[in-house]
Amino acid sequence: MDMSSIWYYWASGALGILIFLTVGIKKWRSKRLPPGPFALPLLGHLHLLEPNVHECLSKISEKYGPLMSFKFGMKTSIVVSSSSMAKEILKDNDQTFANRSIPVVARCIAYDASDILWSPSGPRWRLLRKICVKELFSPKSTEALQPLRREEVRRTIGNIYKDSVKGVSVDVGAKAFMTSLNLITNMMWSTSTETGERGMEFKDLVGELVYVLGVPNASDLFPFLERMDVQGLYRRMQKVFVRFDRLFDSIIQDRMSGKSKGQDFLQSLLDLVERGVDEHDPDSVQLTMKDVKVLLMDMVTGSTDTTSNTVEWAMAELLQQPEIMQRAQKELEQVVGLDNIVEERHLSQLPYLDIIVKEILRLHPALPLLAPHRPEKDCEIGGYIIPKDTQVLINVWSIQRNPKAWKDPLVFDPERFADSKWDYNGRDFDYFPFGSGRRICAGLSMANRMVHYALASLLHSFDWSLPVGEKLNMAEKYGIVLRKAVPLVAIPKPRLLQPNLYD
Repeated sequence: MDMSSIWYYWASGALGILIFLTVGIKKWRSKRLPPGPFALPLLGHLHLLEPNVHECLSKISEKYGPLMSFKFGMKTSIVVSSSSMAKEILKDNDQTFANRSIPVVARCIAYDASDILWSPSGPRWRLLRKICVKELFSPKSTEALQPLRREEVRRTIGNIYKDSVKGVSVDVGAKAFMTSLNLITNMMWSTSTETGERGMEFKDLVGELVYVLGVPNASDLFPFLERMDVQGLYRRMQKVFVRFDRLFDSIIQDRMSGKSKGQDFLQSLLDLVERGVDEHDPDSVQLTMKDVKVLLMDMVTGSTDTTSNTVEWAMAELLQQPEIMQRAQKELEQVVGLDNIVEERHLSQLPYLDIIVKEILRLHPALPLLAPHRPEKDCEIGGYIIPKDTQVLINVWSIQRNPKAWKDPLVFDPERFADSKWDYNGRDFDYFPFGSGRRICAGLSMANRMVHYALASLLHSFDWSLPVGEKLNMAEKYGIVLRKAVPLVAIPKPRLLQPNLYD
């Protein structure tokens, strides 16, 4: 073989290797995870986490960017901290990210993750969501249930009035929680939890459920520990589930035996079970008794703590800035009058109250990291690859405090929403407290109305102040629902002109 031939083969081989390496490097780069901090063996990035996880992840994103990769134990998680990255996931790739990453304890409490929040996107999930939207959250249903909301809010105001006459301070969050729980159960099966032996049990169970869901679980981080349940969280949640299930069985049995009656959500569900599959709808799915209990569970657990915490945060922020509270009360005086109580028909005439609620949900979104998403396949986001079945956490708390989108983002300033485009539809990714895309909160309209009505009633009926010598603690406590670390306790002073208005 002459030198020219050797040179030719050597050059061809070198070129082939170069092409191979170039393509390989490009392919490797295209499949790499987003950047993230240095990870320890086995623990991954757990050593970096602080009690308020949402705030900790927000600080880390300042160094590593809006799309970060973490290893929490053996579990890979992607954290999103910018509106542009959130848009790519929740709008541009909505279908791919429509499923959930399910915590171990949620598989127990949610009837094997078969509820609206955790179940995979598909015909059955669409049926459950459609039932909620049509039977409970439609404009017709919302209007029909107005007397129930009025009754429950008035009952709360009456109870607070009795405390105010005695000079007793009030746990605002606890009052708002019981109002929400009473309202939801009354809407579900026409019985308030304040009456009957089931009342306190429901209250205890909802509180226990939210707490256990918010505790970091080693079984989620190290799957090989799941069988051992080293923290006992699954066993603890299983006890909650069994008690819930028994309560729902007894409620359903009372209705089916004729012991209880009502044209409510429960009755609508039982009618759908009896009706069976719609032969004219190819996507129709048979609703079962298990589905009935799933939906009752969703409504009771998903609508109480989130609503009451939003009201509590609102009252706390207003106590910090009494001039804003006074302006809201002046608006209420002009629209409602101190010789009358707040009615839902007044809400549309209270624009200042509306922007207060919007600002509260910007600063204190109920779910700071939303519910975790899970891609059904590898997907490219922001030039990086998000692997199939990775847990994706969207830090809406951080996004809604971004100084590039919001002036003085840490300041409570309702005026930033005056004459603005912002609403709750999830289409603008600088502000989406209820989520976005096909998994946006199904009860958005009802939650919004409940918060507005409860807050308006508290502000119109009473002047509020802190107990003498007390300072307002605005620290947050991270969990699946964002809470105040220290419950808000305040002193109410009646404002209405006639005492009988509190009856």
